[in-house]
Amino acid sequence: MGIDHPIALAGMSGHTSPDLVAAVSNAGGLGIYGASSDTPERLAQAVAAIRERTQKPFGLNLLLAFAEDVEIRAALDARPAVLSTAWPRDNQDLAAIFRSAHEAGVKVLHMVPTANDASKAVAAGADVIIAQGTDGGGHIGLIGTVVIVPQVVRAVSPTPVLAAGGISDGAGLAAMLALGAQGVLIGTRFIATTEAPVHIAIKQAIVDSDGTDTIVTDVGDILMGSDWPGAYARVARNRLIERWLGRPSEVRRLREELLADMFEARKKGEVGESLLYWGQGAGLEELVNPAGEVVRDLVAEAEAIITERLPGLVVQEAPTS
Repeated sequence: MGIDHPIALAGMSGHTSPDLVAAVSNAGGLGIYGASSDTPERLAQAVAAIRERTQKPFGLNLLLAFAEDVEIRAALDARPAVLSTAWPRDNQDLAAIFRSAHEAGVKVLHMVPTANDASKAVAAGADVIIAQGTDGGGHIGLIGTVVIVPQVVRAVSPTPVLAAGGISDGAGLAAMLALGAQGVLIGTRFIATTEAPVHIAIKQAIVDSDGTDTIVTDVGDILMGSDWPGAYARVARNRLIERWLGRPSEVRRLREELLADMFEARKKGEVGESLLYWGQGAGLEELVNPAGEVVRDLVAEAEAIITERLPGLVVQEAPTS
């Protein structure tokens, strides 16, 4: 991938920006821009802004369930180093999409929630598989990260695997490498950075979280009017979610009014009334830092664990004569 450190920014639509993508790439990781909600024109502007800020490799992310040919073509025409994909529709031809990327000189990262999905993606031509555990924020599978990562590694070896879900510090990076992953994809930790395009109150709420204040539910999807294929979402369990749990028909009936109020609340940083996606790894975050500093801290902590702590756990037997 042409990067220095095995850390990639999750391509979170609405939560990434050219500044954040460039900061991660400039620090030696792989910045990925969430392009799923962009028009082709807006995407081109974002890519130009990223290239103004970095000469390092970066990626573009598309949620395939909501992407048509025009969006896929726009992403490939931008010539990123990487196309990151996830959550395809059953009727989409992954092989054709991945082949188009390779013809454009673009590598493919594909996120999966199960080992079976990983095998299908490799057969379709994915260069790297992202194994996502239920610990993560946003739309997830239902298997924990420490289980899904080795499952996927075994299923697709020697194809490289990135681990995702609940990873917020260097210990998590070291652990995922021990499980066989070649690196990690991180979302929540990068939302709580100075470059992330979200209200400071939301960033602070992530830092203040102890990791117990999330819930896996479809309330947010009903509110947004979107149907994700085979997925639920981990969101902050706040007043908005508590109020509408178990009331799907009312959410659908009042959706337009509720959605307008929610977007206004999120714009103002009203954490209790916003639909917020974050993972359990929020319980490990302590400060809102620049993204480049986050990358460097993760790497330094992981290196210290691997080189200093772990070797001391192995007893060297004296040679026998």
